[in-house]
Amino acid sequence: MAHEVGADGQAQPSDGDAGGDGAAAGDGDAGAGGAAPAVPLRAALEAVLLVADEPVPETVLAQLVEHPPGMVADTVRALAAEYAEQARGFELRQVAGGWRFYTAPHCAPVVERYVLDGQQARLTQAALETLAVVAYRQPVSRGRVAAVRGVNSDGVMRTLVSRGLVEEAGADTETGATLYRTTAYFLERLGLQSLEELPSLAPYLPDVESVAEEAGTRR
Repeated sequence: MAHEVGADGQAQPSDGDAGGDGAAAGDGDAGAGGAAPAVPLRAALEAVLLVADEPVPETVLAQLVEHPPGMVADTVRALAAEYAEQARGFELRQVAGGWRFYTAPHCAPVVERYVLDGQQARLTQAALETLAVVAYRQPVSRGRVAAVRGVNSDGVMRTLVSRGLVEEAGADTETGATLYRTTAYFLERLGLQSLEELPSLAPYLPDVESVAEEAGTRR
């Protein structure tokens, strides 16, 4: 600290030091209101996926949580493996190009009692048959669906379109008829990543001998 010599010969503090202590105190208060702590990556991903009503792609998750896509991908897979190992009542699945929470299969009886207790309109047998034809023969016209089922399916097709399970897919180049295909929502509801994961129909089809025998009995 600098001093000046007074008339009596005693050292006295100079005017430049008068506000020294106040300035120091002021500097100490400058950073009192710091930024809010960052949300941990795992917690941020869980929070987003918990409120998502459709599968969220990894690229979108990375943008939301502001972390590198590779790190997000590894963390989501680690969470999914952790939930599976702990046999939780829910699972984190990769379906339809994204990630979403689903109830665990072993909890199905409890969930069914809650969801199907008169609260949800179920698809009719005709709608399920039509949806199966579209899923395995897409893109397919309403006429082709009717030929497979042996009954007009126009009304049922409109129901499936209104529920978001089926959508238009252009027109047939020969007949001009509207073609239909399943939607991403269809994959989501079935818990599938792509149409390649649909179960094979071969085990459910009759063999050649059975068909020939049945045809002979009808003659």
